[in-house]
Amino acid sequence: MLSREIENFLQMIAAEKGVAQNSLIAYENDLRQFLLFGNLYEPQDITEEKIKLFLQDLSNRGFSPKTSARKLSAIKEFCKFLFSEKKINTNPAQNILTPKQQKPLPKFLTVEEIAAIIETAKESRDYRWHRIAVMIELMYASGMRVSELVALPLNAVNSKKGLVTIFGKGSKERLVPLAEKAVETLEQYKELRQHFIAPRGESPWLFPSLQAADGHLTRDAFYKDLKTLAAKCGIFPSRISPHVLRHSFATHLINNDADLRSVQKMLGHENISTTEIYTHIISQKLLETVRNLHPLAKYKEEEENGKKN
Repeated sequence: MLSREIENFLQMIAAEKGVAQNSLIAYENDLRQFLLFGNLYEPQDITEEKIKLFLQDLSNRGFSPKTSARKLSAIKEFCKFLFSEKKINTNPAQNILTPKQQKPLPKFLTVEEIAAIIETAKESRDYRWHRIAVMIELMYASGMRVSELVALPLNAVNSKKGLVTIFGKGSKERLVPLAEKAVETLEQYKELRQHFIAPRGESPWLFPSLQAADGHLTRDAFYKDLKTLAAKCGIFPSRISPHVLRHSFATHLINNDADLRSVQKMLGHENISTTEIYTHIISQKLLETVRNLHPLAKYKEEEENGKKN
């Protein structure tokens, strides 16, 4: 039965590839959606035609090319697994092309906007907002993902060396240097942190929570607080998300001539092509260079001076 094979497949990618729990859930949902659509019960029921019909149905129902590509990727990985396990004689997904999708440029905030959000949080008398300010500053200083941020162990930050150990996708670790200002903020946070731990209690998390089941602040809570802060300081909430902070980190580094490979390592990207999208964002610095140093700029200035004379 295909349901049993899906379970075997999920166990395999979890054990051999270290796929995160959220990704496993997405794989399972996508595969079961495909099975339900095609009325599939046995591995031999999967055909190239049924996969194409499934993709066409997704398109007809208004799913984006990005979503369709993700679902197709799950089907392709599953078919590879079935083929390697000799459950099918041929791979029905190997010749199906991934739907073309336009990659939008990453959204990012200015340095001033991020500073305004942090300061707005610090102005509150509520300890909760002060903690969010620390989290925003750390995320912007390191470029870590929100899932990495909320589940950061207490011992992940080495204040003496100015480093943070981030536990990323597939249980991979990476070391990211922190600016001195971020290290100072984290040192000051130590006393504040006690407000989120039960009296005489302990917590292994850098950002503990008394309410959350996992013992640390959740992604959803951080997301909602970020939106609230943005509205308070006059920034449209639609312009901000945890991922926008990550984009801002990378964009500002590259705009200030940071090495692309270094940014790739700090972000935890497997492929340099994922990081290269940030080079398509025209920096203010580049705009000023063109406007001030291009020969046509000098010609325009001389022309205007001639009119005045």
